[in-house]
Amino acid sequence: MWLLVAVLAVLAGLLAFALVRARRAHTRALEERGWLLERERETAARNAVDAERARIAHDLHDIVSHNVSVMVIQTGAARQVLAAEPEQAEAALLAVEAAGRDTMAELRHLLGLLAPKASGEDDEALSPQPTLSRLSELIDRIAFAGLPVEVRVSGDPRPLPTGLDVTAYRIIQEALTNALKHGDGVKAEVTVRYAPHALRVEILNSGPSILTGGRPPALGGDGRGLLGLKQRVAVYGGDLDARRRLGGGFRVRAKLPLERP
Repeated sequence: MWLLVAVLAVLAGLLAFALVRARRAHTRALEERGWLLERERETAARNAVDAERARIAHDLHDIVSHNVSVMVIQTGAARQVLAAEPEQAEAALLAVEAAGRDTMAELRHLLGLLAPKASGEDDEALSPQPTLSRLSELIDRIAFAGLPVEVRVSGDPRPLPTGLDVTAYRIIQEALTNALKHGDGVKAEVTVRYAPHALRVEILNSGPSILTGGRPPALGGDGRGLLGLKQRVAVYGGDLDARRRLGGGFRVRAKLPLERP
């Protein structure tokens, strides 16, 4: 009897030891898996930022190239009429000066973000530069895809620096695209406000409410879209806030200074 008890005790001890080792091995495996997942998320985030930097650099490159072309043309025109029509020559030189200032401002951003062009074909390479003047085309495409969009513009609309104009368009484009993918498809609202010293953009979309237990949509699914938007806004010293709305859906709000920081 004592021998049987001793054998059972030894077996119980061995079993307990085996269970402890198995539990420790399982814990280590979970920790390693969590570490690997975190590394993968960090790598994906860095790749998303690099890709967005390449896209921004490409946009700014187009802007600078256009401005330089304008400067060359206007300088040639001024040279031809300098003696006979000095007023036209002065107007041409003023246009060169304005284009030069805009080019230098964009070059400061371009030099900070210079990156190789993203691999693959660029479908937008021959398209006009996307700016707020083409916002109605974007709204029509989103509405045709199934998401009604209401647009409000307040303040005094005026010409914007080209790079900032592109950034505002990209913010609205990204937010509406994700609202179309992850929202409930009921509606979205876009507000563009021209303040004295800043351009403010806000995009709201409807969706499941966290109060009702629904699963709210996430901007960009994996957060890469949000990283890209923050990268663009940071170029111009602006602020971006993107979060779930308590009543359901998502809100993206950006402030872009109209004066260089």
